[in-house]
Amino acid sequence: MSRTILRVALPILLIVAVAAGFLALDPMRSLTGGVPPIEELTVEHTILDGDGITLRVRAGGSEPMQIAQVQVDGAYWAFTEDPPGPLARLDTAWLRIPYPWVQGETHRLTLVTRTGLTFEHIIDVAVATPVVSAGMLRSFGLIGLFVGVVPVALGMLFYPALRAGGAKGFQFALALTIGLLAFLLVDTFREALELAADAAPGLKSNILVWLAAASTFAVLMAIGRRGGRELEGIGLATAIALGIGVHNFGEGLAIGSAFATGAAALGSFLVLGFTLHNLTEGIGIVAPLVRHRPALWVFAALATLAGLPAVAGVWLGGYAFSPHWAALAFAIGAGAILQVIVEVGGLLMRSDRREGQPWLSATSLSGIGAGAAAMYATALLVQV
Repeated sequence: MSRTILRVALPILLIVAVAAGFLALDPMRSLTGGVPPIEELTVEHTILDGDGITLRVRAGGSEPMQIAQVQVDGAYWAFTEDPPGPLARLDTAWLRIPYPWVQGETHRLTLVTRTGLTFEHIIDVAVATPVVSAGMLRSFGLIGLFVGVVPVALGMLFYPALRAGGAKGFQFALALTIGLLAFLLVDTFREALELAADAAPGLKSNILVWLAAASTFAVLMAIGRRGGRELEGIGLATAIALGIGVHNFGEGLAIGSAFATGAAALGSFLVLGFTLHNLTEGIGIVAPLVRHRPALWVFAALATLAGLPAVAGVWLGGYAFSPHWAALAFAIGAGAILQVIVEVGGLLMRSDRREGQPWLSATSLSGIGAGAAAMYATALLVQV
């Protein structure tokens, strides 16, 4: 055992020693003399309150950087930095600017570093950042319920209709679920990569999206297939609800952030759009249960698992949104959804074999197409 540990530790120690020696000698110093350091600055969070504008920034680049000046709407303003001093790579700081922002107006900020490099940040619509209170938590919670739990529960009401379809109906329901989830998978990846692009470049969020999605898929497949079994019935419905729940958490983060920053106005059209878009998720959850008769509490538990994370997402997004962590949430959701697509596809293939039909039958193809078309059509109603 001790020899094995030594054989592993020795190469690691040599790698660390070589890296430390390279940094100490810095052989490339002569090649970079006189060249200004590369600087990056990302605004991760904006707070508007009675004291002015507060920004959370994250630094990047090759050397520590110092924010020297702040310009708001063309005028230079005094500011305080917490913690003060230069920002090393990936360090964060809060910039507090006592600027009298105007409700509903657009404000343009320019951050100037000591080297003269400038970074712009635009507040499209100035709206006071929500303050944590019972009333605001209640309002955000209701939004999460309307866009999460309620649509999923409404979609589950199609369960009796799916049961009445017989073998053909079961195959169509499974294929419909694949179509729904395939659209959701592409949409989730799109949102994850868009959020990753808004995060600090030094965090490598775009790479993290792919790694997190692949890792989630592999872990869930290993858990679901342990013992050589394949998911069916309640187990498969639970997996679908879990994948959709993680996606809805990420969706809640984006919704909460949009409401908090004035990028969306809460109205009946928005709520209706999300309800119509997400009720298709409820249909996908109950599709594997067509040949079973679960108790009512099972449906309630599945609706809660799939929809309630949206409430937590809206709460968190409204008060502490970060594009890096939101991208990670969507990536995990994408991996979970891909795992569910594989499991539902396996169940559909086994069902078709029992019925003596090819997997790509007319019923299956029409179900997949109908699922994707329904998700696309309802997605057009959602504007955040």
